[in-house]
Amino acid sequence: MKLPLSTYRLQIRESFDLNDAGEVTDYVTSLGADWLYLSPLLVAEPGSDHGYDVIDHSRIDPVRGGADGLATLASVARSAGRGILVDIVPNHMGVATPSANGWWQDLLTHGQGSRYAEAFDVDWDAANGKIRIPVLGDGDTELDALEITNGQLRYYDNAFPLAPGSADDGADPRVVHGRQNYELVNWRRADADLNYRRFFAVNSLAGIRVEVPWVFAESHAEIVRWVREGLVDGLRVDHPDGLADPGGYLDALQAATGGTYVLVEKILEGDEQLPPSWATAGTTGYDALGDIDRVLVDPAGKTALDALESRLQGTTVEADAIWPELIFENKRRIADGILRSEVLRLARLVPEVPGAADALAELLAAFPVYRSYVPFGEEHLRHAARIAAARRPELADRIDALLPVLADRQHPAAVRFQQTSGMVMAKGVEDTAFYRFSRLTSLNEVGAEPGEFSISVDDFHSRQQHRQAVLPASMTTLSTHDTKRGEDVRARISVLAEIPAEWETVLGQLREIAPLDDGPFEKLLWEAVLGAWPISRERLDAYAEKASREAGTSTTWTNPDAAFEARMHDLVAAIFEDERLNGILTTFVARVEQAGWSNSLGAKLLQLTAPGVPDVYQGSELWETSLVDPDNRRQVDFGIRREYLARVDRGWLPEVDETGAAKLLVTSRALRLRRDKPEWFSRYLPVPAYGSAADHVVAFDRGNAVTVATRLPLGLEAAGGWADTTLELAGHRWLDALTGERYAGGTVRLADLLRQYPVALLVTDDFDDHRAMGN
Repeated sequence: MKLPLSTYRLQIRESFDLNDAGEVTDYVTSLGADWLYLSPLLVAEPGSDHGYDVIDHSRIDPVRGGADGLATLASVARSAGRGILVDIVPNHMGVATPSANGWWQDLLTHGQGSRYAEAFDVDWDAANGKIRIPVLGDGDTELDALEITNGQLRYYDNAFPLAPGSADDGADPRVVHGRQNYELVNWRRADADLNYRRFFAVNSLAGIRVEVPWVFAESHAEIVRWVREGLVDGLRVDHPDGLADPGGYLDALQAATGGTYVLVEKILEGDEQLPPSWATAGTTGYDALGDIDRVLVDPAGKTALDALESRLQGTTVEADAIWPELIFENKRRIADGILRSEVLRLARLVPEVPGAADALAELLAAFPVYRSYVPFGEEHLRHAARIAAARRPELADRIDALLPVLADRQHPAAVRFQQTSGMVMAKGVEDTAFYRFSRLTSLNEVGAEPGEFSISVDDFHSRQQHRQAVLPASMTTLSTHDTKRGEDVRARISVLAEIPAEWETVLGQLREIAPLDDGPFEKLLWEAVLGAWPISRERLDAYAEKASREAGTSTTWTNPDAAFEARMHDLVAAIFEDERLNGILTTFVARVEQAGWSNSLGAKLLQLTAPGVPDVYQGSELWETSLVDPDNRRQVDFGIRREYLARVDRGWLPEVDETGAAKLLVTSRALRLRRDKPEWFSRYLPVPAYGSAADHVVAFDRGNAVTVATRLPLGLEAAGGWADTTLELAGHRWLDALTGERYAGGTVRLADLLRQYPVALLVTDDFDDHRAMGN
């Protein structure tokens, strides 16, 4: 099996297709990345910029470059010595436009008689043999808007196929609708009455059953061809937790591809581990992201930020207690709300347990991880049962009756419970609680645990040693197409933990001038502004609207509060138009931006040189100040990146400033070393610091390369700098691959080592291959 040494993620779409990817392969190579990492390539819904709404598994999307585009890119990549990793989507298909998806079109046309009735995960009995499609508007006369046009049943812009022989000439469209294999229902009924499995709560993404052999074979034939023909070297599996049998799926994928490098998009909670039986090299790296962010957070700021959060939440409960309760409440609300249909479907599988829906929802709300894979992870089920029974003693008998069923890997209810628990977790935590808990929003990131405020340097080292020992080929990342905030937004926000009192004062001034009467959301919004500044009004307006509706405290997606949203958009306008407000903001940005950039460079060097396969998300070799999608999927200016890379390769040592060129220097030097000298990264040993500022450094030895990064930079400055602080290194001479400076071995003063940059990447001075330094 071929393994990547690093990857560079590219979002492939109509505006940047496979041919465009070929055009930047030389740049990616010069930067130092080993493999290209591509977003989904199969035909997606028309206009899709992300590609996760696949409508045709049989071919590469023509607007993404088609088969010829992949063949050309593969040839270019091979010539440059690069590999290719591709994102695949086995869990669901896009069904927004039935005529565009042959499988779904056939299903709607023929119902249970369709060959694809087995492919989609439909509970036919729940709707009298029909599929419920939630598209109708509010009101009792919506069916009057139906028309029969060009052999289709139309509802405004929605077009659906007709069952054979169901539409006579001149027939009433409402009568024809009653003859179909589907039932068009009010959009609000999706919450409780939908009878097909979705991706989370997205009605336009219908789950498919890849556990059925022919479904796997037909949905993966094109993907397998890529691997078998040498066009692709590895696969990234999207959302395996939605599958009925993730382990079995991975086994089938390995058998079909002849054994290839596979990563899974899996979020691990706390010390949770991947099932050891899975045929995968590891995860897509959110676990590493959480570790790196937290080692750069000042634990001393927790008490003050806890108190502020409690005041903003309007409670005397400490923030450490707010978060778990918020998780439970939001997960239960999701189980009773937008995912009620999934809970009711589960309950129908256990008719022997009266009132099972309430007990199942309580178990889902109490479940501590995304899902189990019974028998692996059965302890999480039992933990949830204890918590649920303690909270709701009147449900204890029903919970006891459900436990043996949910622990039986062969029982349909156990399979579906496992598929459902991840949905409830994702919607309740990532898409709701993350927007309601504002203690330090740099910690509210996909795959991370906001309840864990910071970790010590020793804890960080321990976690990296574990990764090195257990999953050395697992991916690491700092930014993705799904992160809520770009890595450098988070790096700046994390500075607030060093100066919580200053931040509370500034936040109070900002809220006094432009109040929204929603304290936690206001804090979340202002931290996003602070972290992403400078940002355009258009981008900030879009973020504020999405974040406020996800939070659901003052407005929602389904029932927007026009008055609140008007005030919110006025606040955004005032940031740019009100001199007093803008002055407070920009003055505070100036206070924290250098420290934020220090955190950014430290985080990047830690990620690129720590154990695992580091991924660089497109463009993040300069400052990555994106907010939540679709903002983080914007086009990348590769021209300026080429220019900066050429300049640093000619010897330019850029200042740590708004250009971000210093980050590109760090990224290119680290990536080149990882790719060209992989044997230098064969171990992981913590390197302790000694002296008065020893707490302000993270350092480790990977073999012939030593990483040094500054942490808590404002505290370091307040203490007077590095002073007597030193590292003890091996006795030979060392070269800093970033600056070209040379140092004698033994005792090295950090004041000398980190004179120019807050990070250093030391290699042995007998290093005579200067490609890593651009020479």
